[in-house]
Amino acid sequence: MAESEEEVDVLVQRVVKDINNAFKRNPNIDEIGLIPCPEARYNRSPIVLVENKLGVESWCVKFLLPYVHNKLLLYRQRKQWLDREALVDITCTLLLLNPDFTTAWNVRKELLQCGVLNPEKDLYLGKLALSKHPKSPETWIHRRWVLEQLQKECSSSGQELKDQAEPRGDAVRRRQCERLQRVLQEEMRVCTDAAGRYPSNYNAWSHRIWVLQNMAKGSLKLCEAEQDRVLWELNEAAGATAQHASRAAELLLCHSRRHRFRYSGLEYKVLHDELSSTRLWVSMHVSDHSGFHYRQHLLKALAREFSQVGERDLHPTQQPNGESTAGASDDNHRNDVIPQLFHREMEFCTDLIESYPGHETLWCHRRHVFYLWHQWQREHTRRAGSQSPPLTHTDVLLSEEPCDDGSASQAMDVDCVLDGSKHGSYTQDTKRLKRGPLLPHPGLPSEHTFVSRILTGCRSPEQSRFAIAYRKWLDSVIVWESCDRSTYFWLRPPTPSSLKTAGLLGWFVRDALPELIPTHDENP
Repeated sequence: MAESEEEVDVLVQRVVKDINNAFKRNPNIDEIGLIPCPEARYNRSPIVLVENKLGVESWCVKFLLPYVHNKLLLYRQRKQWLDREALVDITCTLLLLNPDFTTAWNVRKELLQCGVLNPEKDLYLGKLALSKHPKSPETWIHRRWVLEQLQKECSSSGQELKDQAEPRGDAVRRRQCERLQRVLQEEMRVCTDAAGRYPSNYNAWSHRIWVLQNMAKGSLKLCEAEQDRVLWELNEAAGATAQHASRAAELLLCHSRRHRFRYSGLEYKVLHDELSSTRLWVSMHVSDHSGFHYRQHLLKALAREFSQVGERDLHPTQQPNGESTAGASDDNHRNDVIPQLFHREMEFCTDLIESYPGHETLWCHRRHVFYLWHQWQREHTRRAGSQSPPLTHTDVLLSEEPCDDGSASQAMDVDCVLDGSKHGSYTQDTKRLKRGPLLPHPGLPSEHTFVSRILTGCRSPEQSRFAIAYRKWLDSVIVWESCDRSTYFWLRPPTPSSLKTAGLLGWFVRDALPELIPTHDENP
């Protein structure tokens, strides 16, 4: 083994060169790792390349990492000059071994801004670093910065081509859209791989939410350039003669409205595809809180998307020919899709709770989904112009009686969950939501029936504890928000401990108690 400083420098330079040569020989490397090897037993390179896997023998790390680390620090302190190619090689080696070194990522940011590095290649390096360190926060932060730069580049290039010849501009815009789509799909795969390598990988799922909110919608907005081109052509064609002006206005209005509905449909498709594609993953990782949190985000985004579409089209506009642009069938379809989505998610959660008892993640997910449904139902009722009446005595008593329809007790089709070919089929799921029979909406009676069934046949103490906690949550939160407080205390007599826990003891003694105790005259 090398002992002198000169020998160590020669050894490390050779290892760095071997790593770069490995990437040149096989540009499809998809994973890196350390090979346990306390010392160098053979006179050979410590870099091992087998198919698409790159391994580094552990004995050389104690020489390699300090060397590249000091080299980069000397460069940042302007004590040593390194050319651009050497910077690329050193930062690549350093980040593969220690991806949380912020200075190395900052150097690569400068190289990207100078045009030395390709954004896709830098994302590829981050992907390899995440295969060894899937929770590296600095790597995820750098990926978001690179994606923002890539999105700005595509948007600016599309803006510059507006004044150029139409055929060439359309081709370039099409290539930019395809480029963003490839990057978007690759980011989703990277997030999935990182989530599978580290349980409850909050950084990976948060990055996936960011990509969905920024990259997915950004790529859809970039494709709006096609709409601008069509509108411009229609305007130019109609401007030739004055008699076609009214026809041009009608075409412009129809195309704009059709494009707006198409844009909303694309957003819905992206969200719905994500909800379908993660269904199999969470069914195989039933204790992953971050994965279920992502599904909760998707459900909330879907409900918000349909609510926004409903608000925009609450009052149908008239076309120049007198026809209405919004139909009752579209409104009814929107009103049916969201309840069915929530019902299917509740059925999916029911199947997982019954199949995997004792997992708190599943009960927390069910609680959040039911709360989202409860909030959406109240908001939808308020937006429709009618105030939902508070729960009466009969309504609350119904929540304690078993439900005979069996809608909430039916287990979900397991084959549908485990069949990966159906998860990306947006068309089949959408047709099922459109044409299938209307499913019963989740409610307090069905939830209490579900909890009672779990407690009746439960053998796991953890499952019983989670079920009882869920029932208490239903009675304390959902019923409290759905009825007035006086009715609530008449139906469910409180205890001082429960009131103190809820922070309502002072209010109960001051306001509610005098109303509940009958008053008697001193002189009857």
